[in-house]
Amino acid sequence: MTFTNVSRALCLTAFAAACAAPVHATSFTSSASSAGSASSGSVSDSIGASSNSSSDDKRVAAGEYRVIDVSQAPAKLDTTRVTLRAVAAGPAREFYLDLPNRALAERRVNAGELVQVNERVYGYEFAHADTKRPFFLALQDDWYRDLASRKVTI
Repeated sequence: MTFTNVSRALCLTAFAAACAAPVHATSFTSSASSAGSASSGSVSDSIGASSNSSSDDKRVAAGEYRVIDVSQAPAKLDTTRVTLRAVAAGPAREFYLDLPNRALAERRVNAGELVQVNERVYGYEFAHADTKRPFFLALQDDWYRDLASRKVTI
């Protein structure tokens, strides 16, 4: 593992600890593990432009988004597709988020609810707007690649 990989791993570990800070000590483990690999994916695999979007730009802006639709992701087993539309005024910004079903095991998202999107150095953090508790991390592709498990041969 290179220095960059180590620093990225430490950053994500610190993120997991920060997510757990405002909750009770008994839920520290579950909060940290929910920010782990079970609830993360790469930006290119997780975020896509909606057919109703005003442009083909796949970039997501920080802010609140309303859940427009929740469905099974096409051709992706055990994956939920959540379609989100920006609440803020301006050009219509809409995109979909494909995430593993286990990312929503603790708490589902339903049509009409609000999701808070925060831009981070490693990608995007998706959280329930009412609790600010993250449920999914969309990691920039290079971060996702660097943190992937690799078979070690001796």
